[in-house]
Amino acid sequence: MTDRLLRTAIAAALLPAPALLAAFRQGMAVDYKRDRHDPVTVHDRRAEAVIRDLIFREVPDSTFMGEEGGTTGTGQVKWFVDPIDGTSNFAAGIAFWCTSVGAVVDDKVVAAAIHDPVSGAIFSASGAGAWLNDQPLAPAHASAEPHATLITGYPVARDFALDGRDVALSRFGRLVETVATVRRPGSAALSIAHVAAGWADAALGFSVNPWDVTAASLILQRSGGRYLPLTLGKCAADAPAHMQPGYVALRRGADHPTVVAIAEEISAERSQRMNRILETEGLRA
Repeated sequence: MTDRLLRTAIAAALLPAPALLAAFRQGMAVDYKRDRHDPVTVHDRRAEAVIRDLIFREVPDSTFMGEEGGTTGTGQVKWFVDPIDGTSNFAAGIAFWCTSVGAVVDDKVVAAAIHDPVSGAIFSASGAGAWLNDQPLAPAHASAEPHATLITGYPVARDFALDGRDVALSRFGRLVETVATVRRPGSAALSIAHVAAGWADAALGFSVNPWDVTAASLILQRSGGRYLPLTLGKCAADAPAHMQPGYVALRRGADHPTVVAIAEEISAERSQRMNRILETEGLRA
């Protein structure tokens, strides 16, 4: 079954690439969901629809959870799909976006595929291992923390609202002073895949959804890296890793204690704040 799910995940991740590449850098209308930092295009919706059709055709016993169309079906195999992770980049013409497809059975990620159409890279994973374009994905050990390359979008405007501007900027400053370079490329799935490949040493995210990280988390772990989930006060500590809204991704052999400590500090403070809110609401009730 896992082999079939992996084949389906890869086929689904590859399927919309020709249409997406044809639209890339050609100019397009952009709508917005939560706010101006959360764009969507007609290409996101079309890509998700063709992926959904393929998955139900190949694996009828499925539940499909896509970023754009929500949940469809009630099957045993749960699919978390982001048709374009990095829509802002896609719409702007920046070549850092991907299609991400992950399959989950009994709360465990069992098959994954991420396709970067611009570079042609297809990352995939199952219980048997992780691959980049059919070659085993097992990067050399990481650099020490002072020489590391870190990928993170932190902080964005929502982080300022949650943590305070001065606190968030101070934390960002600590990250900049700790590692060699910090990058903000703008796609969680593709960033984690780059960590899995050893092209970056670590990645941090603090506002992700399951379709952003489900596939990437398995690819990272099967490549020998570590995926550390963060609750951020939004879910139980024992929630499946791919369902938690924050993460630290570390490449094979990476030991970055300061980076991990800052991420855990953010998660702990947000959790404490959420607990205070819930206690206050309980007293009012």
